[in-house]
Amino acid sequence: MIPHHPKPTVLLWADVSYTDMEEIDNTKSTPELKRVLCKLLGIQMNQSMTRVLSNMYLHALLFCRRTGLNREQTSVLLSIIKAIHAANVETLLNNMDQCFTFCSELLLCHSSMRPPFSIDLFNSEQMTQILQYLVNIYFRHFSLYKYIFTTQVQLNLSLSYSEIPGAIESGSSGKIGIINPSNSYRDFQ
Repeated sequence: MIPHHPKPTVLLWADVSYTDMEEIDNTKSTPELKRVLCKLLGIQMNQSMTRVLSNMYLHALLFCRRTGLNREQTSVLLSIIKAIHAANVETLLNNMDQCFTFCSELLLCHSSMRPPFSIDLFNSEQMTQILQYLVNIYFRHFSLYKYIFTTQVQLNLSLSYSEIPGAIESGSSGKIGIINPSNSYRDFQ
């Protein structure tokens, strides 16, 4: 699958609404926060994938609280992370540079006032903190997220030859050597 280049858009209240943020603010326990985030962000996968994503969003939410981001900023940051993650796992190809560019464009889209294309939500200090957080938390483990969440493609190829007169002499035996993981050869006839 060839990746497309997503265009940055304003993500205010895109995935987490104002009332959802009120629910998040009223939730105090960590397990309950994870459950609320999974419900609001539509995380429904197998057990290990749910834990990875819920932990990623939980730590992003705790980062928002630690740095003093308001509800609007928290909603946008969660949506930015969701958009970056979606761009990451849409292809098997290494698209880290495109995802980082997309992340930077999304942050710029939310740091200058140019309606309807961008809004002034983050100041330069907050942008720096958010970008450092995303580099240290998401982009440092980019390949891990890609491995866990990208659908793996397997190709099972089977070749069968029809007998062609005169192509293979009846007395010859064809052997194929295959290297297995233990670096030994096995002969097949």
